Amino acid sequence: MSPPERRTDNPDGQRADLRNLRTLTPLLWDYRGRVLIALGCLLLSKLATVAVPLALKGIVDALDAGSLGGAAMVVPLGLLLAYGALRLATSLFNELRDVLFARVRYHAMHQLGVRVLAKLHDLSLRYHLERRTGGVSRDLERGMRSLSTLLNYLTFSILPSLAEFLLVAVILFSQFPWYYALVVSATVVVYIVFTTLMSNWRIHYRHTMNRLDSEANGRAVDSLLNYETVKYFNNEALELKQYDEGLAQFSDAAVKSQTSMSLLNFGQAAIIAVGVTALMILAAEAVAAGELSLGDLVMINALLLQLFLPLGMLGIVYRQLQYSLADMQQVVDLLDRDAEICDAPDARALQVGEGRVRFRHVDFAYDAARPILHDVDFEIAPGKKLAVVGPSGAGKSTLARLLFRFYDVAGGSVEIDGQDLRHVSQSSLRAALGVVPQDTVMFNDSIAYNIAYARPDASREEIERAARLAHLDEFIARLPEGYDSVVGERGLKLSGGEKQRLAIARVILKRPPILIFDEATSSLDTRVEKAIVDALNEAAEGATTLVIAHRLSTVVDADEILVLEQGRIAERGTHRALLAADGLYAQLWQLQQEEQQALPE
Repeated sequence: MSPPERRTDNPDGQRADLRNLRTLTPLLWDYRGRVLIALGCLLLSKLATVAVPLALKGIVDALDAGSLGGAAMVVPLGLLLAYGALRLATSLFNELRDVLFARVRYHAMHQLGVRVLAKLHDLSLRYHLERRTGGVSRDLERGMRSLSTLLNYLTFSILPSLAEFLLVAVILFSQFPWYYALVVSATVVVYIVFTTLMSNWRIHYRHTMNRLDSEANGRAVDSLLNYETVKYFNNEALELKQYDEGLAQFSDAAVKSQTSMSLLNFGQAAIIAVGVTALMILAAEAVAAGELSLGDLVMINALLLQLFLPLGMLGIVYRQLQYSLADMQQVVDLLDRDAEICDAPDARALQVGEGRVRFRHVDFAYDAARPILHDVDFEIAPGKKLAVVGPSGAGKSTLARLLFRFYDVAGGSVEIDGQDLRHVSQSSLRAALGVVPQDTVMFNDSIAYNIAYARPDASREEIERAARLAHLDEFIARLPEGYDSVVGERGLKLSGGEKQRLAIARVILKRPPILIFDEATSSLDTRVEKAIVDALNEAAEGATTLVIAHRLSTVVDADEILVLEQGRIAERGTHRALLAADGLYAQLWQLQQEEQQALPE
């Protein structure tokens, strides 16, 4: 048996962040040209931004000289025009950057959503039996939102701040004493170290919030999906209590996160205030001593404002980056899961000729500690019907799951026309199979859509013919909207018999060479059961058929009947032969006959 899906190594802290970033990088590759042009606009914008204080210095120095009349006025006027042009250029290049990068951001979100949904469909039945729909839905929503935030901050905050810091540092080093740049650099380094350490310390609150949020949302969605069950057992208070407890835990984690964030904000503000004050004191003393002009003081102040205002935002940006990377963790973990059932590297398409099905000495267990099937060996001849019956828990439905290759056998093999299912592609295998399950679940769409789901390219005439053969046409004719009637979430607007007929119509439309009826009539009354059995027999005409049944009356016409008991074939033969053997099958038959006779007419 194949191992269950597992997560690959999930490192903590920076290693996890780097892994998440590596996952995102390929999403940008399709628009790498746009990314480069957007970065070019970013650089031009920052050059214009840093040039503004230089123009301001020239203006102040010119005005401070006291020459305000005549031809001298041309110099500050030109600088003033340059000052305005630089500010306009800053805005222009910023907007161009945003326009260019919008396509990149939304394309990346689009690709991430498609990849996650494809991965969810690729994971095995085991994963989907264990997952919570609400939690997975919230993780996907949060992951796509965080990707957009991450790209925005990386492109519009981190890189601009870095470029601006480097340009300011160059100006300070080239025009002022070395210790001016040293003060700025020391302030930036202390700020970054403090922000990093504090943010890493408090990020676990965000992970806790995400986990509790997904759990609470999963509980709420479960409650709504099982609305009728909640009402049957009058457990609204229980559901609200569990949801309330989950939200209370989430609120506690959120309060701790906000408190620690306030501490971080104050520390960042204090570091910036100390650095700016120290530098302005140095500049003011130099102006008083005649070493710097008044324009130099104004330029230094403007440079510091341009540098430290984005730096002040950098703390928020860094936190948001960490939040976004944390929000993406579940999505990245999902993408890194190994699928339990995969096509072999040399898998080929299944070639169905006769449609002969063979279970060859099959052993299987969902859990190694609890085996389900033991040395199950049988064959379904082409065009024949084989029925499998037995007590609940005997492993009957497991046979259908193995035939669909939702799981791999632990021992032996399952074959179609001599081809081991582990050596053929899953898509070609499932294209050759049709199933009418015990619990038919519908999409919240029209009847026509749900029938055509077996073959989306089918014409309306083919859909109506399938419905007619499944004895569903009279019911549909009574509906105000006919084939366009919406069946409700999971088909809740339809009765059990109507859903089963719709499932049969699907199979008829698909016309596969091999059919599986998995307790397709177990939840129906006797009158409806007979009509469904007739429809099943019509659908199965000429096909190799595996019938898994609880009610023995539905399989008396089978070419062969297997009786499973505790995962082993206890008896096999025709209905008459098994009754004559007076074994387990005969006992089950007698019990069901007595139960049938005991029912009121």
